[in-house]
Formats: sequence, C-alpha cells, structure tokens
Amino acid sequence: MPHPAVTLAPMEPGHAREVLAIYQAGIDEGNATFETAAPSWGAFDAARLPAHRYVVLGPGGAVLGWVAVSAVSVRAAYAGVVEHSVYVHPDGRGRGVARALLDALIASTEAAGIWTIQSGVFPENAASLALHAGAGFRVIGTRERVARHHGTWRDVLLIERRSPAVS
Repeated sequence: MPHPAVTLAPMEPGHAREVLAIYQAGIDEGNATFETAAPSWGAFDAARLPAHRYVVLGPGGAVLGWVAVSAVSVRAAYAGVVEHSVYVHPDGRGRGVARALLDALIASTEAAGIWTIQSGVFPENAASLALHAGAGFRVIGTRERVARHHGTWRDVLLIERRSPAVS
C-alpha cells in the first residue's frame, strides 16, 4: 500500500501533462524503454485501454506515477493478454507507488477476464525486475539484441503474470 499521503485514482485527461512528463523522465534515464520521446496525449490515449489506467496522486494532487495497458493483438484469441507500462516520478520512488499501481492493474485486469499481463524490461533495470517479481511476474525469456537504443543493441527480458483467478 502506498504512503497514506498518496491516493490511487483512475487516469484522466487532466493528468496528461504530468503522465507524459513522468514518461519522458523514464525515457531520459535510459533503462525504461526504447522510445526516445514521450508521445502526444492523443497517441498515448489511443494506444492504451481506458479501463486499466491508474495514477497515484501525492499531496496537492501531483501525479507520482502511472500504469496503463495496451492490447497485444486485435485477434480474439489474445483478448485476455495485455502489455503494461508502469512509471514512477523520482519523488515517488520508495513510497510504494509502483506496487500500488501494479496491484490496482492486476485487480482491474482480472475483473475484466484478462489472464496475462506482460512487458519487456531491460536486464539492467533491477528495480523494475524486483518490483514485478514481488507482484507475481516471472521472466519467461530473453530477447537478445532485439533492437538498438541510441545506437547500441539491447536485450529485453520478457516478463509476464498469469492470473490464477482467470481461467
């Protein structure tokens, strides 16, 4: 559970500026994504399922972190599989923000009948890997040299959480 001075809430368009700034901060740190710039709010919004987006708000309503999912495929067979992203503002780290976001995401996706949440994580992102392991995710494989990041080939660990509640 996050620190008592923070609140979990559904992500709304009014959070756009802060959500995208947190995304850009993660991009700038270099171990969160292959992206080099945060998208526009329109592109972000169109790519993520509205029912499974959350923010953690700190005192005064500042966004400290966010989580959202995208469908992995339009094919009916994959209707229960999503790919997620979770990002936390540097000021929100170590306060249970990421775990609260993941817990909310797991609850909402299970309630919707989603059986698998997956993501790709750089092996160097030890904090993300530990967070996800604690939330029931497991590494299912390494995509070696899957893409270039600022001119350097990078590996990505494919992680997933299979819901024990959805069959």
